[in-house]
Amino acid sequence: MTGITVAIAYTSGYGHTRELANAVAEGAASVPDTVVELIDVATITDDDWHTLDHCDAIIFGSPTYMGSASGAFHTFAEATSARWMTRAWQDKLAAGFTNSGSMSGDKLHTLQYFAMFAAQHGMHWINLGLLPGWNTTTASEHDHNRLGFYLGAGAQTWNDQGPEAVHQADLTTARHLGRRVATHTSRFAESLDLADIPVTTAG
Repeated sequence: MTGITVAIAYTSGYGHTRELANAVAEGAASVPDTVVELIDVATITDDDWHTLDHCDAIIFGSPTYMGSASGAFHTFAEATSARWMTRAWQDKLAAGFTNSGSMSGDKLHTLQYFAMFAAQHGMHWINLGLLPGWNTTTASEHDHNRLGFYLGAGAQTWNDQGPEAVHQADLTTARHLGRRVATHTSRFAESLDLADIPVTTAG
């Protein structure tokens, strides 16, 4: 199996999204030969930028505030313009996750924003790959993908509770996303090795 690096580029306002990022990291790390790097984009460093430029996949994460990713994430996204111009992230794999206090909370818009952001960089988007849960009378709020997202992982945490209150079903869904991204990234890397096709990376 080809060794890969999965970076999780996230920001968290009150700690809830950080808990999800940790769960995504656990899922990715469960795939053999996977190195996982957690990067808080609100305090990004030169070393973090180097990691993002040279990793195989990036999973984006942010709380949903006012119908989109947080201001800190947008600042990070704008700072990637130099990478956009040089196609430094071309052909990396990408995915995303988000959290809000409401069941919907317009989280889909944040996931769509992540997917468009990845597309602008020429990245390949990986969806959640789970059927929706909690959508029949015999279903449960403890089902995987209980909020029914397809594009990425969505979570809901009560506004008046701390990070420890992130729903276990949402954490399980986040772990699934991390494992799915790492699995597909490993397969993608192996296929490139077999075909001896160079991957565009930063200089």
